[in-house]
Parts: sequence; C-alpha cells; structure tokens
Amino acid sequence: MSSRELCTFLFTLVLISCRFNRVEAQLQVGYYTQSCWMAEFIVKNEVRNAFIRDRGLAAGLVRLHFHDCFVRGCDASVLIDSTPANSAEKDSPANNPSLRGFEVIDRAKAMLESTCKGVVSCADILAFAARDSIEITGGLGYDVPAGRKDGRISRASEASANLPPPTSDVDQLTQSFANKGLTQQEMVTLSGAHTIGRSHCPSFSNRLYSYNTTTVQDPSLDLSYAGRLKQQCPEGSTNANLVVPINPSSPATTDVDYYTDVLANRGLHTSDQTLLTNAATAKQVAQNAMNPTLWRSKFAAAMVRMGQIGVLTGSATGEIRTNCRVIN
Repeated sequence: MSSRELCTFLFTLVLISCRFNRVEAQLQVGYYTQSCWMAEFIVKNEVRNAFIRDRGLAAGLVRLHFHDCFVRGCDASVLIDSTPANSAEKDSPANNPSLRGFEVIDRAKAMLESTCKGVVSCADILAFAARDSIEITGGLGYDVPAGRKDGRISRASEASANLPPPTSDVDQLTQSFANKGLTQQEMVTLSGAHTIGRSHCPSFSNRLYSYNTTTVQDPSLDLSYAGRLKQQCPEGSTNANLVVPINPSSPATTDVDYYTDVLANRGLHTSDQTLLTNAATAKQVAQNAMNPTLWRSKFAAAMVRMGQIGVLTGSATGEIRTNCRVIN
C-alpha cells in the first residue's frame, strides 16, 4: 500500500469517526462495566464453548449479526420466534435454513439473566458474539461499543426486502450497503466475512446448471472448481441440507484466502465473483489479498460501523428482552 493510499485510508477513518460521533456518543465501549462487569466475558466463554463443539458456529454468529443489522438495524429482531399471527425474520427464505447459532445466544442470555437480570440486551450479545467469533478464528479483536436496546418487531417480509441475495451483482451490493450508510469499500471489506462458513447448494447452483438461456455454467467460474462443486452439489438433488465451505482452503480461519479465491475465479456466489467486474472493487480485492494485516484492521473497523446501523438507544423505543426469542 503506497503512502498516498495509506493517508487516504486514514483520512477516511477520520471522516467516518466525525460522521458517526452522535451514535458513538450513545453507544459506549465498556457500557456494562458498572451494571454487569462480567457481561463480555460471559458471552466470550459461551462462544468459545460453542466453537469447541462446532467450529462452524463462529461463522454462523457473524452472519446472525449481519442479518440482524441489515433489517431494522442492530436490534436483535432476527432472534425473535414466529407466532401464529406473525412470520418473523428468522423464517424468511433469506434466513431459513441458513442461519444458525441461535442456541449460543440463548445460553449466553440465560447466564447473563442469572448474573445481571434485565441488564444486557440481546442486540449487544449478538455484537459481542460476532466480535468474539472473528477473534477466535484468527481475526483482529476490537472494542464493541454497547448500549443497544432490543426491538419489538420482526417481519419475514422485511428480511427478504433488505438482505442482499447471493445472486446480487456489484451495483446491487453497493446500493444495498449504501442504503445502510456503508461505503462500497466497506462492502468489499465485509464481504471478506465469507472467509469462514458454509453455504447451501441452492444459493449458487444456478452458476453450475442454469446460468442463463445461452450458457449452462457461469463462464466466470473456474472450471476445476466448478467440477468439484458439481460433485458436492449434484444437479436435481432434493437434499436441502447439502452445504459446501465458502472458502475451502481455510473454512474456519479469518484470513484473506477469500480474496485470493475471488482473484482465481473461485468465488462461490455471484455476489462474491462480481467484485471483479468493477475496477474499484477489483482493486480492493487485490489489495486485501496482498495485505492481510491491513484487511484485518479494515474489517474490524467495518464491523464496528455495521454494528451501529439503526441502533435503539437511550429514550428510543426498545427493551431489554428477558428471552431473546420473545418480546417482553
């Protein structure tokens, strides 16, 4: 990275800090120091235990936080269960069956309620758990400003309307993130979360078997990689539980191999490979692949920014749920 590019990056961080100083004044690092000083340690311990049982849950928790923040802001509405009168976010086709990690949040909340009843919000637990998941998989740890309240509304239709699907192109992704106050660079940076985790076959099978009316297979997909994917996801399979790692070389490590894969035409989803179709985003992909330290720093900063989307704080309408799945 040149000195000029470094200066531009630092200047951008200053602008971001100024732009969001009002939100940061409401959210505070160490928010629970007095009211529940063990809060972050309790969440971290539950994430660690979950990771020992299933290393894939780290990616699930990061994804839960993202899917929460992009719908109604970071208010834990993704955790609310559906009722006979309402289909909640978690049951939207955009979330079901791909989201997981709910039980980790449940265990952390139960422990916190027994330690500091009615103090720690489910939304903050999600933000802490995402940070801990990134750190435990080799990413950079970061301070999480807290003080979010939990929302009282969760609608499946809003999840489908706000979450960018895996078929999105670069312009659609850029607009989707812009709608949440995030820049194109932050979109590319946060796409690197796909360095960990897995994906269900239907989310990318169109690239293998029915790309368009003239081409069966997506021509941007590396041929040998496509061959392996076809073995793992046979055409016409009715097994909805078939999954593949998004970053096969290190599916449980937060690293820059995701960007290396995209550069080699091994991005799993259309929304991954499309980053090479735009000069600006392609440059960022290459820079991230070449500079792991810089990407880890940018990713940590972008996660903090994402965690501030639409938060409910102070006098804003919200609550501290006793059970993250149910409105009080």
